[in-house]
Amino acid sequence: MLSSAFARSRPLMARHDVSPHLVKWWKGVRPDEGQVTRHLSPFEQQVMVPWLKTFPKRAYAKFADSGPYLVGTFILVWGTAELSDAADAAQDRSYRY
Repeated sequence: MLSSAFARSRPLMARHDVSPHLVKWWKGVRPDEGQVTRHLSPFEQQVMVPWLKTFPKRAYAKFADSGPYLVGTFILVWGTAELSDAADAAQDRSYRY
């Protein structure tokens, strides 16, 4: 009889940080110790600024390291394509009547 007297107040004594239908699921979870209550917003973090500050230096270093190979390869491929087009055009003109 005494337990039925407090039947309506049982939900009030339950955990207040969890929805009533999830109380059984979360009953074994201990509260966090040292929980973070304040954090920086993405606008305060400035995620891209360090990358943007060092980008020109890193881009120059990468180009100085592999630039001659890239430029040499581009010239070789472009020259081969031009010579192939010129040879093809000369062959096309050689068969005219």
